[in-house]
Amino acid sequence: MTFVSFTAATGIVERVREFFRPKEVFFHDGKAMRRVALSTRTQVLAAACLALCATSGIAGAAGVAISAPAVSSTLTNYAEQSAAVSAMETRVASLQAEVATIRKDARTHAERLEKRQAFLASVLAGKGDAKTLATLLPSDAGTSPQSADIAAAFAPVAAKQSVIAGKLLAATENEYRMKAGVVAKLGINPQRLSLAMGGPYEPVPADYKAPTAEKTDAQFRALFNSWKRLDQLEQAMVAIPSAKPVATAISLTSGFGVRSDPFRGGAAMHSGVDIPGPVGTPIYATADGIIGRTGWVGGYGNLVEIDHGKGIQTRYGHLSAIRAVAGTRVKRGDLIGLMGSTGRSTGSHLHYEVRLDGRAVNPTPFLRTDGYLLAMERRAAGNVALGGPGKAE
Repeated sequence: MTFVSFTAATGIVERVREFFRPKEVFFHDGKAMRRVALSTRTQVLAAACLALCATSGIAGAAGVAISAPAVSSTLTNYAEQSAAVSAMETRVASLQAEVATIRKDARTHAERLEKRQAFLASVLAGKGDAKTLATLLPSDAGTSPQSADIAAAFAPVAAKQSVIAGKLLAATENEYRMKAGVVAKLGINPQRLSLAMGGPYEPVPADYKAPTAEKTDAQFRALFNSWKRLDQLEQAMVAIPSAKPVATAISLTSGFGVRSDPFRGGAAMHSGVDIPGPVGTPIYATADGIIGRTGWVGGYGNLVEIDHGKGIQTRYGHLSAIRAVAGTRVKRGDLIGLMGSTGRSTGSHLHYEVRLDGRAVNPTPFLRTDGYLLAMERRAAGNVALGGPGKAE
């Protein structure tokens, strides 16, 4: 054991007192200058505290050094657990994406069947127009593995819808052929009544993406195209003169074609048919259209001309009065004038013409009455009402 002499101890104390002699510290607290007096005792206590803290820090560092292997092992286990959790999260995300895809495919197939049903209902009911039906065209079934599995679940319903669609397609095609045949018998090419299309040919760009309409269900698209063609024909048929220009039964005093001219006696072309009746008999439009010429036109006398579109026109001559205004739209059956004997005429009658692209055709097939074939046999001999323009007017 080492002993320190009194003299040495006294020297140490004196040196400590000298080192930690009282001091005054001046500082500014933001408002005024302050003075703090530090006594020897206060300085010694502060130094002792600092020494104690330093000693504790060294001991702590030693403890950390001793436990480093344990900490390393803990960190390794934590990294492995984190990797496992990350892999699990990735798998869960993948499963969630797969479930979302299945739900989307199921919803797509359900909507597709609903659209197919709505489309069939509209066609069967004869309701809707081309624009509305186009929005109901179902999309293609899709080709993903999930789509194939889901489609199998909906297959029974889809099969029944396909059977109905096939029958509707056959019925629509038959209806079109029948009505196109009626139009053809009138001397009108059904293609004339189709929508006009054209334009220069340009190749499809390499980056072209088919629009939705081209990705629709092939069977239902075929049904839609067939229905649209029939609808266009039916819509255009309102432009075909197919009603009687008079309300009474029709008898003809002069038919279409070459006849003996009532004024000159020689052979002459008659561009319409003559329908007799009292002066003032109402005359009606035989099809929808727009009023063209009205007024006095040479041998026609008072004339009303109607443009029905698609190159089809009708003319109503020898009127005693005109009840139509040029440029206005009329419907089949609208009053357009009164029968008379104006112009090149021998008596009260209607001179009625049908023209295709400006060329007069036989109006007789357009007079859709049960007795029109008998009308030619009723021509009375003697003084009958005849007339018509002397030349093209």
